[in-house]
Amino acid sequence: MRDLFGQSTAVFASLAGPAHRVEAANPAFVAAIGGEERIRVGLPLGQLMPELAGQGFLAHLDRVYRTGERHVGRNARVVLGVGAEAREAFFDFTYEPRLDAGGNVIGVRVIGVETTQLIQAQRLTVEHRALVEQIARQAPLDQVLEGMARAIEELTPEEVLVSVLLADADGRHLRHGAAPSLPDFYNRAIDGIATGEGVGSCGTAAHRRAPVVVTDIATHPFWDDFRDLAGRARLAACWSTPILARDGSLLGTFAMYHRTPRVPQDADLALARVFADTAALAVERHRAEEARRAAEAREKAARADLAFLLEASTLLTAGLDHTQTLQRLAGLCAPKLAPLCAVDVVEAGRVRRIATAAPTEGEDALLAAHIPVYDADDDAVARVLASGLSEVARRTPTGAGPWQDLKVTGYLCVPLLDRGRTFGTLTLLTTGEHTFDGHTVALAEELARRGASAALNARQYAQRVTLARDLQAGLLLPEVPALRGVQVATHYHPAGEGLDIGGDFYDVFPLAGEAWAFMLGDVCGRGATAATTTALVRHTARAVAPLLPGPGSVVQAINKALLDRPHSHGTGFVTLVYGHLEPTADGGVDLTFVRAGHTLPLHMDTRQGARPVVGEGSLLGIGTDLHLEVSHLHLRPAESLLLYTDGITEARDRTGEQFGEDRLVRTLTASRPATTAQEVIDTVTEAVRAFSGPHERDDDQAALVLMAAPPPRR
Repeated sequence: MRDLFGQSTAVFASLAGPAHRVEAANPAFVAAIGGEERIRVGLPLGQLMPELAGQGFLAHLDRVYRTGERHVGRNARVVLGVGAEAREAFFDFTYEPRLDAGGNVIGVRVIGVETTQLIQAQRLTVEHRALVEQIARQAPLDQVLEGMARAIEELTPEEVLVSVLLADADGRHLRHGAAPSLPDFYNRAIDGIATGEGVGSCGTAAHRRAPVVVTDIATHPFWDDFRDLAGRARLAACWSTPILARDGSLLGTFAMYHRTPRVPQDADLALARVFADTAALAVERHRAEEARRAAEAREKAARADLAFLLEASTLLTAGLDHTQTLQRLAGLCAPKLAPLCAVDVVEAGRVRRIATAAPTEGEDALLAAHIPVYDADDDAVARVLASGLSEVARRTPTGAGPWQDLKVTGYLCVPLLDRGRTFGTLTLLTTGEHTFDGHTVALAEELARRGASAALNARQYAQRVTLARDLQAGLLLPEVPALRGVQVATHYHPAGEGLDIGGDFYDVFPLAGEAWAFMLGDVCGRGATAATTTALVRHTARAVAPLLPGPGSVVQAINKALLDRPHSHGTGFVTLVYGHLEPTADGGVDLTFVRAGHTLPLHMDTRQGARPVVGEGSLLGIGTDLHLEVSHLHLRPAESLLLYTDGITEARDRTGEQFGEDRLVRTLTASRPATTAQEVIDTVTEAVRAFSGPHERDDDQAALVLMAAPPPRR
């Protein structure tokens, strides 16, 4: 038996008697129990290895000796040694009785195979599978790495301390990842070490992209700069394996430290490779997840910025007042981009603070009271006005200001541009720890661009409306003239927002004696061309009326003037009611007029209500052959004649129905008799407004009322 097991890796021992004295043992058995110093032939096994007493092994030996029956144990766990020298081991044991020639049991033969490495491998496989499952479930990276380190430390037979360092994005430095058993001071000291040749085991492995084995830290040159640190941590050997991504880029390092100098076995190197690859999987999965979350965060931030800018654009363009637009701009910036905001514009060579926004009324008042100096070199607003470039700083603005009272710690000043020319600035002010990053600067500049565009559009709109109103006023009566015995009232309302000059017009002007001319018409089209045609009609009538015998002749002259106009002045037709009036001795008014394609005038008497005055007439500006019918009408006191454009009768309600001539007649007939010309106008306009509602009108509306003055009350 000694010859058979002398060179075998299986353990063998021959025990004698009930005390299980050791008679013989092979080298494998001696090595397994802790070396030559623990084995002495002739002494009981329990005396040589007292740690076995409480683990059941001696009881098994007693039973085999007593019964003579064989005992087999599979993967039996045994703790060999005591104290710091103790180690866990696993064996497959066979206890066989030793018999003499008479068949009597004289001892026990122990044969076993150590299965520690197999058990450890199985446990590591289970732990490895659990780690892979954690990675698949996207467990936090620090949990995965720490769990991996602890699993290796607990399952490796020899004492080992595991460390994982993670590479920065540029691969130039290594950061702490996991090292549950290394001292905190050691982890802090190596956190952030550079990668490079000779920078310890880990720095060198990361630099070489290859494993680096240092069996004795005390003598190896790679550890010259870290030897004292390793000594304080009681580290004697370090084997480091780089953690590499699938594309070969550096992810970190996996290191195994030992308390005593030690050369790795093939199994150690294989273990390091397996878990370095596992760590690579975990790190790559973590980085991919971080990249996904970062992309989602960027997308969410981009959507939020876009929503903010869209909402801001809507608010900035909601009104058409230049000042209010810039005030909205300040309100959008604070507190979204900064706690404090001010908008300044240049007017007549001076800076005017047009808007402010602040958390409290007191702070707002302080900010509003400060006016930058336009040409001051030490003022940020002045510099931005001069350069047209944004200026940002993590300090209070230069120049005088309430910066200390407002606790300002930084500023961003952005130009407001009009086709490259700076007409104002948007200034954001920070307080406390808040600072301006590139994202905030870009957002502020985009908001300033939109705010400037909206403000300029509002200014241009206001200027255009003013111009249109001024031109329109020039085409209408500046004021209603006073006529003896006749009341005159007028109404004009442009379509839409009043940006274009309308085509509706009216006029009243004197003739010889007490006679007066009156007209109301509608030019086809709008804008400058309509204004040109309106002016042509009015000026022609005023020029020829004193020279021609009656309304028909005047309208003929107007038609000829329209036909003779240049094409550049328009070619559209004109509808018109033109006539002459003269007070009579009975307090009434005689009217003579023609209707050229226009809506029918309405005669309102004091008894029968309103009725149309029918008279044929062709459109003007179409051809030379006019068919005009002259109408004569005598207005008694308190009777009136209403001239109106089709913008009144064609006004629509929400369903699209038109107001119509019949409704106009019914409205006037149903109302109480008017005592002034203005009452007639008010009755018509109120009825149209109530019918059509608050929405914008599609066409211009104009009306002219001539009323024979009622007799004085007694």
